Amino acid sequence: MAELRAAMNADAPLPAQQGGGTLFADAPDAFWRSIFFFNSYRSVVAVVLFAVSLIFGERLAFGSTNSSLYLYFSSGYVLLSALWFVLIASRRQFHLQLGLQVGADIVIIVVLMYASGGISSGLGLLLLSALAAAGLISRGRLTLFYASIASIAVLIEQTAQVLLHSAPSTQYVQAGFLSIGYFATAWLAHTLTRYLVATEQLAAQREIDLASMEEVSQLVIQDMDDGVLVVDENGVIRQFNARAEEMLGSLQRRRRNLQLKDYSASLAQRLDEWRRNPGGRFNPVTTIVHSERVGARFVPVGQSRSVGAVIFLEDLTRVEAQARQMKLAALGRLTANIAHEIRNPLSAISHATELLQEEPVPNDTVKRLLVIIRENTLRLDRMINDVLRLNRGERAHREVFRLGDFLRAFVEQFCQNEKLPASVLTLELAADPRIAFDQSHLNQVLWNLCRNAARHCRREAGSIRIAVDLIGGGDIVKLDVVDDGHGVAPTVRNQLFEPFFTTVSSGTGLGLYLAREICAANDATLDYVESPVGAHFTLQCRGA
Repeated sequence: MAELRAAMNADAPLPAQQGGGTLFADAPDAFWRSIFFFNSYRSVVAVVLFAVSLIFGERLAFGSTNSSLYLYFSSGYVLLSALWFVLIASRRQFHLQLGLQVGADIVIIVVLMYASGGISSGLGLLLLSALAAAGLISRGRLTLFYASIASIAVLIEQTAQVLLHSAPSTQYVQAGFLSIGYFATAWLAHTLTRYLVATEQLAAQREIDLASMEEVSQLVIQDMDDGVLVVDENGVIRQFNARAEEMLGSLQRRRRNLQLKDYSASLAQRLDEWRRNPGGRFNPVTTIVHSERVGARFVPVGQSRSVGAVIFLEDLTRVEAQARQMKLAALGRLTANIAHEIRNPLSAISHATELLQEEPVPNDTVKRLLVIIRENTLRLDRMINDVLRLNRGERAHREVFRLGDFLRAFVEQFCQNEKLPASVLTLELAADPRIAFDQSHLNQVLWNLCRNAARHCRREAGSIRIAVDLIGGGDIVKLDVVDDGHGVAPTVRNQLFEPFFTTVSSGTGLGLYLAREICAANDATLDYVESPVGAHFTLQCRGA
């Protein structure tokens, strides 16, 4: 039956041979195995029928009417069964072979019935198994046709018995019931085949769905940021992902029966405690694996903890970093709200100070105090603007322009606004490339860098240099801002681009941080370069 079900599982139409059509189509291996087993059953029946005639002779009803005819056809049945094995081995014309075999079964068994006294011999019952097997093997094709041929042959045999051997006509009733049995068997085989095919198609689809789900699960597990271990009741690691291997070290994928205790004794001990104490609560942070920066969480497989467990390994460093990011995001929103609230009264203070400065002052002390108020309100306003810009981020609207023309205009404007001699800020153009950059962003970055340089340089001729060059085969534009001041102390260089870090009491600590963020928004980089004298900042971007 397993072979028959396997044969029925192939629900696709069989590919036809050239010039043959579907009746002479080739069949899958499962079909040929099924017909082979069916022919093995036929061979046993043929040998039994032939042996009965030789051993018992006339003592049985077999061959009672015509023993020589019975002997000839039973021996021919044996030889024909052997011939079918040869044809089956060729694996050609499956449905043609099946039709010939069933037809030969009908003819030979009906002739043996005639030679054995007709319907009363009981040999007609052998066709029931032949029709049932043919229906299952062919998946219900031509089953009713085979049943009709068998019924016609039995009725013809009964007619010959009545005409030639004066058999009672009442035996037609038995022949009719036997024909009904043929059709019932054929219909049952056809119905059973249909349901089995539908069931196996559903099972095959479920198998495909399960395989797809398993593959998706494997991909999800392998891409998880957390490590995943599946451990059975004996502490053997059955499955793990790449992240777990990074945390525990090499897990020797080809080795069988990987023991959890071989890689982490503390984790194995914690797992045993978790199994022994189902009611206990285990803090995943306190379960340490391999180092104090990795924690574990246990989840049972099924209803019982004794069966197996899934262990999730969490990188506590990453968890803490995410928590810090959430705190910073919340702090940023809070800071922005506070900045909005401060801006209105600050504007009122600044405006009131401007009005007081326009009025006659009684003495120099009051005048100096008004200047202090004015300067500090401007500083607070600049800080608020920086905080708001930091919170909302920067979006670049890139333009393609000549860098040389932009820098010449910038140098002139910067020297005028900062009241610097034109000789202090020099421009060195080794090339005049075209770049794609937001001009307002580039102006803000250069203004921040040059203002810092002007604050710390000697303010002599050439104290601040802006140099442009091409690197990387001419694809990368490098823009350097260099001053001749004292430079940046080595102890604070790693903190230069951190928010709210400043070495000047009047600064906000957001200038360099915002400058780097602006460069990143324009696909550029801003870095500090160690220099023996002064501070050296480099901006690199792609040429247009």
